[in-house]
Amino acid sequence: MKNTPLNYETVTNAIEGMGLGDFSQATIRDLQSLAKQLEEKTGQQVIHLEMGVPGLKPSDIAIEAEKKALAEGCATTYPPNGGIPRIKQAASRFAKAFIGVDIDPLGCIPTTGSMQGTFATFTAWRHAMPEKDTVLFIHPGFPVQTAQCDVIGLKHIGLDIHGYRGEALIKKLDEILSQNNICGIVYSNPNNPSWVCFKDEELKGIAELVNKYDCIVLEDLAYFAMDFRRDLSHPFEEPYQATIAHYTDNYILAVSGSKAFSYAGQRIGVACISNKLYHRVYPSLEKNFGVGEFGNFFCNRLMYTLSSGTTHSVQHAMAALMEAACDGKYNFLNDVREYGRRAKFMKDVLLSNGFYLVYDNDLGAPLADGFYFTVQYPGMTDLQLTRELMYYGITVFPLDTMGSNEQGVRICTSFFSKELEPLFKERIELFKQNH
Repeated sequence: MKNTPLNYETVTNAIEGMGLGDFSQATIRDLQSLAKQLEEKTGQQVIHLEMGVPGLKPSDIAIEAEKKALAEGCATTYPPNGGIPRIKQAASRFAKAFIGVDIDPLGCIPTTGSMQGTFATFTAWRHAMPEKDTVLFIHPGFPVQTAQCDVIGLKHIGLDIHGYRGEALIKKLDEILSQNNICGIVYSNPNNPSWVCFKDEELKGIAELVNKYDCIVLEDLAYFAMDFRRDLSHPFEEPYQATIAHYTDNYILAVSGSKAFSYAGQRIGVACISNKLYHRVYPSLEKNFGVGEFGNFFCNRLMYTLSSGTTHSVQHAMAALMEAACDGKYNFLNDVREYGRRAKFMKDVLLSNGFYLVYDNDLGAPLADGFYFTVQYPGMTDLQLTRELMYYGITVFPLDTMGSNEQGVRICTSFFSKELEPLFKERIELFKQNH
């Protein structure tokens, strides 16, 4: 029996009791449940690195704005399908201040988290372009988005960026798009979980292909401006968040309140649709729904039928955060820089104990330290490493569930407090001794 921080037999019995086997079918919720069970049975703390949940306190700006809105009676009325004027104007200004693009307030539509925004986007694509039945995901990525396509009935394919950056990426995308069955391309920037960030030359190349093959990009900005190698926190000043919106009109930007603003529990995001795309008329939409305009369909058919808009009070919270950021009164990146500090510490410990980075560079440059990173241990598969680390009281998430072709695991920094540093170092050092 191995000498592990958590009793080896107890962990093995718990894994078998949950029917997890080799972890090939384990979901992130299964890993959470297993960790909780182990904490109860062993009395030992488990270090949670599996969940992409914000671990920081939200700003009082949001909380006070939401309380004020509720006190003034917003809960008694339904919100407009396309959002209240305040958040639409704030989001438009925020896009100009931190992305450097002009998006009319009309096209800035609050959603119940970016999750609802992506679901609505995929649904809109399916109905607007029935002749193009497939979504292209640039992987690795958020697995729930492919599940959304499955629910809607959209086919999807993936391209792992591990072997495709720069010109190689554009060449491969051209090859895929030439089949003329792709309605949209989805990627996150920074990428979840690799934390690579597309460069302007890559974004320009993708935009040229999007224009050539007439499809739409969904740019997932869940980790907005969290490339900490550059200071993106100053409104109306370069550098701006890198975006495809500088090179094409065929885009939707998904701006989330969850990570950058630590407001995940209230479920708020904004889908920012380009001015041209908002007003583009699709014959299929006009024929089947009586509303041909893409943005109008998004608001008054999809947002209406999905939830009758987004919760009234949280729109005020998100608007207040964006307003304060644009006015230079609130630096929303100051708090979340803590994720970068945590990532650096964990990387240093892991790399000095035999682990290596899976996605290990950003077009030849070192990766930023941020919310996620990816690692592997020699001689193991990602499922083996995920299971083995449970014996050391560390939960991680395997990459093969995220569309990656590489072996490794995702590390999330959100729940890793400074107090856990000695325990993490001790357990990883013991892992190395035993392997």
